[in-house]
Amino acid sequence: MASLDQLSASTIARGVAAGDFSATEVARASLDAVAARDPKVQAFLEVSADLALTAAASVDAARARGEALPPLAGVPVAFKDNMQLVGTHTTCASRMLEGYESPFTATCVRRVLDAGAVPVGKTNMDEFAFGSSTESSAFHPTANPWDTSRVPGGSSGGSAAAVASGQVALALGSDTGGSIRQPASFCGVVGLKPSYGVVSRYGVVAFGSSLDQVGPFGRRVEDVALAMDALTCAGRDPYDATSQDCEPDFRAHLDDPVEGHTVGVVPELMATPGLTDEVRAGIALARAALESQGARVVEVELPSIASAIAAYYVIAPCEAFSNLARFDGVRYGRQQDGCSSLARQTALSRARGFGQEAKRRQLLGAYLLSSGTYDKYYYPAQQVRTLITRDYARAFARCDAILMPASPRTAFRFGEVSDPTQMYAADAFTISSNIAGNGSVSVPLGLGADSGMPVSAQLQGPAFGDCRLLAFARALERGVDCGLGLGKGAPVAPAFAGKGGDL
Repeated sequence: MASLDQLSASTIARGVAAGDFSATEVARASLDAVAARDPKVQAFLEVSADLALTAAASVDAARARGEALPPLAGVPVAFKDNMQLVGTHTTCASRMLEGYESPFTATCVRRVLDAGAVPVGKTNMDEFAFGSSTESSAFHPTANPWDTSRVPGGSSGGSAAAVASGQVALALGSDTGGSIRQPASFCGVVGLKPSYGVVSRYGVVAFGSSLDQVGPFGRRVEDVALAMDALTCAGRDPYDATSQDCEPDFRAHLDDPVEGHTVGVVPELMATPGLTDEVRAGIALARAALESQGARVVEVELPSIASAIAAYYVIAPCEAFSNLARFDGVRYGRQQDGCSSLARQTALSRARGFGQEAKRRQLLGAYLLSSGTYDKYYYPAQQVRTLITRDYARAFARCDAILMPASPRTAFRFGEVSDPTQMYAADAFTISSNIAGNGSVSVPLGLGADSGMPVSAQLQGPAFGDCRLLAFARALERGVDCGLGLGKGAPVAPAFAGKGGDL
């Protein structure tokens, strides 16, 4: 069998179905890659070897019986550690939930497993998804596989790094303000945030309930489409009131031509402070790659997008404060023993269970929801949300997708960004999509000339237009493959390529 880090999820699924190799061989190769590579990357918080081998054996037995295999049969998958999976722990990378055993399996995880995927483990994240670098994990930071002195992005940094280092072929993450697309950009993989409601959030520990969405990471756009077909194949989830029916036809439309369709660009965004020259160059080449395939580029306006970060950091902390109130050491979470009263126990449990960033977000949310402050900040933030949504509606009346950066810069070094407000600015190009609820995808373009790190472009589409959005992403990928990107890179970070996973 070819080295695992050279195989996409789609190639693995086809190979297992054809009998070119067994699911057990793939599972063992993935677990060997984790053992060899993760000590340097630290993408995983928990490796579920027994679950992986059991699932792989089930796939092999089904094939031996002559049964038709499901679409993800034998594909190694990792899950962000805010997703419940029976047989594993769900800690959200927090001491508050250290040792918490998953009592049930999240719908998104169940659908991927029902599609034949092999669960390799749970990946690291910023604590409770509060962060953009995976540095706020209570257990350890995760390193960027392209340069282990740099961050992988966040909050789904472990999922992105696990795919980029060739330890798994697919991973699931969650995205509240860019937590799939920004780490995908930093690690040079494809990351999709579907439209709000397309993927069930049942069983995913909530950060911002009106903003959260689950989505996949893959090495190729085809892999992401394959995962989306699995995530949506059973339709609406009755356990998630916000989920919607979505036809599982992502792969069927993946190679739809973009000729005659329109891509919007927002000139004002390219003047954003902190946007680096290599990212500007990447967006220019992405535009050329789409135009070379017949797409027409037009300028559109998103006048309220400048207020997106301000609105987000009112709405998101308020929802986080509400969602994390349940972790009080009584119903859920760390329980501080030896206290003289329940109030003292709750206070100490939360003080010692939550990290600095989690406390900061909750305190901010409590203040913003307090009497006299709510009307001043929260209500206007919701008004800005309406304006941003309207801006997108007007823009998408003129174009089918919008091209913009995924991040202002490439991956930064550990400790380089210590000011929380600077960290929040890393999501400048991604937050508006969560506020409006439309789908967005990050597509790698190659390596930047200055940093030598991955640079990506972001494509945004109208709500529930995710199938067409992935067709644009595939077209961009084709353009990069044809040499119209920044320069072709290895399918995984070069330090991790090659059989045996030597570091």
